[in-house]
Amino acid sequence: MELTLRADMTLVTRNRSALTDLAGGVRLWRLAWALGWLDIRQRYRGSMLGPFWLTISTGVMVASLGLLYSTLFKLDLRDYLPFLALSQVLWGFLAILISEACTTFTDAETVIRSVRMPFFVFSMRALIRNVIALAHNIAVIVVVFAIFWSWPGWEGWLAIPGLLVWVVDGLALTLMLGAFCARFRDIQPIVNSVTQIAFFVTPVIWKPSQLSPSGMEKLALNPFYDLLEIVRGPLLNSDIAATTWIGALGYSAVLCAISWAFFVRARGRVTFWI
Repeated sequence: MELTLRADMTLVTRNRSALTDLAGGVRLWRLAWALGWLDIRQRYRGSMLGPFWLTISTGVMVASLGLLYSTLFKLDLRDYLPFLALSQVLWGFLAILISEACTTFTDAETVIRSVRMPFFVFSMRALIRNVIALAHNIAVIVVVFAIFWSWPGWEGWLAIPGLLVWVVDGLALTLMLGAFCARFRDIQPIVNSVTQIAFFVTPVIWKPSQLSPSGMEKLALNPFYDLLEIVRGPLLNSDIAATTWIGALGYSAVLCAISWAFFVRARGRVTFWI
């Protein structure tokens, strides 16, 4: 056999290789699902309730914060607690996904060094792992909605497009932060700090209606608010402004573009960085 080695690092070749990686990862979606499910089982191995411990802690926190902040903000508990439960569960999913996106590739160091596999598999693995955890926490939302009989109407189906946007953004985020944090290991604490700050400036424990009209205009500049509202709003039977959808899609497009540009450039170096 004749082995020919050719160094071709043009932009076209890099994009073609990145597209091949994505296509190969999609074909291995069953493997990504199995790895994500295995992560959940290993994380809660030896536990009696498994991931439902997270569900219980989320439920206790929602009940405690709901009673506290409804008193401080002078809010109707029947209206505030469903909002808080939904917001807390959705934000918990986003915060954990952003944090674990930083270790998408470093946590799979042994596998990446041992087996040639598309990097997109590990991106899907991180997303699937967190979606499974989110599915357990949905029980908190169901219980709160049942207690106050605050079920979403037909508008609730409009949350599905928002969830699809979340899936695309989650995959883009894991590819970008996974590669970037593999190169610079001190980025993860910075990302976690930014996420914590974003929690307080995003309407999660407080409602957007508590802001003044000028505050509402500034809130549109918060990408976390737009992305959160396109899923939360329909489930709370709230009208979603067109500007919210435009902002969410615009921020998502920017995120995907940056993620793709960095992944195309860094894909061939990730193995050496980890």
